[in-house]
Amino acid sequence: MTQSYGLQGRVVVLTGAASGIGRALAQAFAQQQAELVLVDRAWDALQEVAKEIEGLAPLCKVHAHGCDLSDDAAVQAVAARIAQAHPQVDVLVNNAGVEYPTPLSDTSDLANARWGQLLDNNVTSMVRLTRALLPHIRSGASIINQASIWGKTGVADFSAYVASKHAVIGLTRALAWELGPRGIRVNAVCPGWIRTDAAMASLQAMALAQGRTEADVEREILSGQVFPNMLSPADIAGVYLFLASDDARCMTGQSLVASNGEVMS
Repeated sequence: MTQSYGLQGRVVVLTGAASGIGRALAQAFAQQQAELVLVDRAWDALQEVAKEIEGLAPLCKVHAHGCDLSDDAAVQAVAARIAQAHPQVDVLVNNAGVEYPTPLSDTSDLANARWGQLLDNNVTSMVRLTRALLPHIRSGASIINQASIWGKTGVADFSAYVASKHAVIGLTRALAWELGPRGIRVNAVCPGWIRTDAAMASLQAMALAQGRTEADVEREILSGQVFPNMLSPADIAGVYLFLASDDARCMTGQSLVASNGEVMS
């Protein structure tokens, strides 16, 4: 039996919902009978997720919006559509982001652009959408930002991604203070290694850079965890449900780690 987090009928805006952790979160919130507003630039994949949820949880209302969160005008437009259909937002999950290596040894003409684009996708996009939706985020609402254990540590060749996730944690703390007077909570989740396409692409890039096999790199990663198994997106969904719920009403400015014990803080 699914545990209830008291989210029935609450309007949950979830970005990056077309795949990976976002897709699992959409399923988890749907099982709570929340009203879902799913946002992703991968429109075809997003529609598939929406259909999937309608079959999984027929009582859950699902609304899908295609949007590139790096586009100011597109974000303003999607926020206006969301506000027109939903006078208030109860939960905003800023999950969308990208992940790829940015080694300093890359001296190509596109190196700096790739660095900046990653920061824009992973941090500034959160600010764009949060700012656009802010007039409609009610007092007592919960904002959940997607960080990473790499926002608490570091790793070679991924400087832009690591910097972006450190920035998300800082942004979360700053917005907790800024939005606290409005009664809005702001927290972050720091997942460890999750078996998603993006994470596995990073693992592959690490193996290639180190001249090792992917299996060897994965074994090394898992050996650094208390529980040595690769997590699935569904394994961490409960952390977000808790932060979205009134049970977490005393928590703001926090960055909860979900990493099988790889990072403890």
